[in-house]
Amino acid sequence: MLPEIIKVKGVHPGAILSRELKRRGMESKQFALSLGEYPQTINAINKGRRGINPALSIKLGRALDTDEEYFMLLQAYYEVEEKRKELLKNQAKPDLKKIRPILFWDTDINLINWQKQKKAIIRRVFERGNDMEIKEIISFYGKETVEKELKGIFRFLPIFAENVEKYLGIKLNLEHENK
Repeated sequence: MLPEIIKVKGVHPGAILSRELKRRGMESKQFALSLGEYPQTINAINKGRRGINPALSIKLGRALDTDEEYFMLLQAYYEVEEKRKELLKNQAKPDLKKIRPILFWDTDINLINWQKQKKAIIRRVFERGNDMEIKEIISFYGKETVEKELKGIFRFLPIFAENVEKYLGIKLNLEHENK
């Protein structure tokens, strides 16, 4: 049985097709011929080098006893995920030569969404960053944006307030820290 789409969103449909054929003990070549497709087409899809078109999605759905749009939806989700990754790579980001990757030890620094996660980034840099990193984040986001995002950030480390005062000239009210 094919997995629910929600569980495999973003996976190339060829990976799902390949797994399903293997599970059913079907050879790719024979399956392709039974669909009226070239074996090279199904092989390229299985290897992720080619996508699914609507006509093929219908054929696959009928042959594998699933919804006719199943593989087309997988293809659409896959393409959206690939585009998301591409946009993330090309989005504006600070000068990463000035930021140590270890500062973001729990994630790949190249995959950070610098706009969506700015509050967490600013907090981390002000808590754990060095002089160059803090200055780069202020330069990247702008002093006004950094100040705005600092409001409402709960501070765990005392150095956070010291850095805010040192780099932005703002004295934070530390009353809320122990609550």
